[in-house]
Amino acid sequence: MTGYGQVVVGVAVVRGGRVLVARRGGNDGGWEFPGGKVEVGESDEGAGERELEEELGLQVLVGKSFGLEEPIGEKYLLRVYFAELVAGEPVLHEHAEIRWVGAAELDTLDWLVPDRPFLPVLREYLG
Repeated sequence: MTGYGQVVVGVAVVRGGRVLVARRGGNDGGWEFPGGKVEVGESDEGAGERELEEELGLQVLVGKSFGLEEPIGEKYLLRVYFAELVAGEPVLHEHAEIRWVGAAELDTLDWLVPDRPFLPVLREYLG
């Protein structure tokens, strides 16, 4: 993790062959895996679970990593994890839009650049 201070976790919540994706509002709008920054003393998994509860009102169990890391600018490093939905239905707090999408729909969305390298892993997983 040389050169990057802050880890950011994205969470791919998969349910019934579809993944939950979120679109940011404003000028930097684009589709992403919901999540957020890992706080001091927090695990990646713990951060993902906390962030999804805060941002979307969901209880999730974060599991396996996608096995990749992608820089976001010069300060952040993005890691994405699979998660299982434990409870709740997504509620918009910080995003402009949320959708459940299947593998065939992934390429129709305008993804934020740092999230794009994770799509082949997700596509293979969704089969």
